[in-house]
Amino acid sequence: MKDFKQYFTIPAPPEELYVALTNPVTIRLWSGEVAEMSTEPGSEFSLWEGSIAGVNLAFEENKKIVQEWDFGDQEEASIVTLTLHTDKKGTSLEVKHTNIPDEDYDAIVYGWKHTYIASLLEFYQD
Repeated sequence: MKDFKQYFTIPAPPEELYVALTNPVTIRLWSGEVAEMSTEPGSEFSLWEGSIAGVNLAFEENKKIVQEWDFGDQEEASIVTLTLHTDKKGTSLEVKHTNIPDEDYDAIVYGWKHTYIASLLEFYQD
């Protein structure tokens, strides 16, 4: 199991980015895909036609999202924590993803950088 942590600057205030990450209508705008999402802890979510799915664990409005991502039958849960920090250029988005299966690590890191974050950046730079 491996962990990934990186900060990304998103040119939007934390309040706006939080909505973009938690509202299924807004998620569809920046991802281009239908999303299943709720801010109810314990609810299931699904992004990118189910390629990312799991359970929402906790929310701190405009500040933090904690999710368990499903990688099948793994012993330790894979936890994603998105923390939104105010930044002079918008939001410093801290992505912390723990317990990534070794065989999925490179693809997950690539996905974070080149799909998830790249889609958000493209959405806010238009």
